[in-house]
Amino acid sequence: MDDRKPEIIDTRLIARSRLFGIEEMHLRFSNGEERTYERLRTPPIAGVMCVPLLDRDTVVLIREYGAGVEDYQITLPKGAYEHGEDWRDAANRELKEEAGYGARTLTLLKRMTLSPGYMGHGITVALAEDLYEEKLPGDEPEPLEVITWKLSDLDRLLEREDVTEARVIAALLMTRRILENRP
Repeated sequence: MDDRKPEIIDTRLIARSRLFGIEEMHLRFSNGEERTYERLRTPPIAGVMCVPLLDRDTVVLIREYGAGVEDYQITLPKGAYEHGEDWRDAANRELKEEAGYGARTLTLLKRMTLSPGYMGHGITVALAEDLYEEKLPGDEPEPLEVITWKLSDLDRLLEREDVTEARVIAALLMTRRILENRP
């Protein structure tokens, strides 16, 4: 298989909303084939998500409304970087705003893409440990419910109908694996 990336012949913005831009990309592959793809334009602001642990077996989750699925979801604290923040600062701020905790220790778990076939959106996932209580005002339209869950009972959490976000599920499974391999 040829590892050369397709040549980008042209990109142009074909639609824009307050939140998203849609680009049309004309590509030429190494075998000469040409295709036109549409993709969501990559936002200029990166995202971060925390897996906050109260202890080795207790994760802090939040319940918030997801407009995309028109329902409430159990999820992890997350959000966009603010100007000048690195992933650690953004993770700690989002954790304080959404869950009412800060973390003394933040460890990079993984940088993830969401749907690389049609968008470049990514998120940095961090393990947040050695938590302390601290609440910052957030930008949510209503108070978020904070929930704790035992990682030893993660399978039951993943069976719930209100736990559907793939990046949250992946982050929780990675965390469980990491903790199982710690001495």
